[in-house]
Amino acid sequence: MFTALQNPLALTGRLLLALLFLPAGLGKITGFAGTVGYITSVGLPMPTVAAAIALTVEIVGGLALLAGFGTRISALVLALFTLVATFFFHNYWGAPAEQQFMQQLLFFKNIAVVGGLLTLAAWGAGAWSVDARRNA
Repeated sequence: MFTALQNPLALTGRLLLALLFLPAGLGKITGFAGTVGYITSVGLPMPTVAAAIALTVEIVGGLALLAGFGTRISALVLALFTLVATFFFHNYWGAPAEQQFMQQLLFFKNIAVVGGLLTLAAWGAGAWSVDARRNA
């Protein structure tokens, strides 16, 4: 039964993961100054460059997942990006007590997303993807 569902599930998984990254990247374009301010607030160096890198990774990576193009590399890049961002932006251990619960939820949600991306990197995009058509 699951063999028959493998391709639709792989496509659905890619689409749902892309749905996390594409709107975030597009939002960084329309709210670039706010993104730079947020990055500045956590003390990262070169916040303007970091914001540009973040929106590029999210948009290009999200589109790659959507199409299933360069999926394994895109998933690895997004996993690394998400992991690094998680430790800087959802460090619940350093948050005020009233924010710890929400930051902890966001932290572990992101860790789960990293797990999904690593699974996608390991198994690929499935047959319903640009990658599969290029390798056929």
